[in-house]
Amino acid sequence: MTQKVTPKSDPVGSVMVLGGGIAGMQSAIDLANSGYYVYLVEKSYAIGGMMARLDKTFPTNDCTM
Repeated sequence: MTQKVTPKSDPVGSVMVLGGGIAGMQSAIDLANSGYYVYLVEKSYAIGGMMARLDKTFPTNDCTM
């Protein structure tokens, strides 16, 4: 569960997150909510990592798209 944190001032610094998978996207969101400028870098043409290649997820068999 993520908490929304409202920054009290203007962003002080910037961060580069390498990898646009699930963990990279969540890290980018958390850092942005903490008040940082975030640059998300992905080597392929689409974000989502391995999760974007899956058809169904375990254990509920929900569609990933």
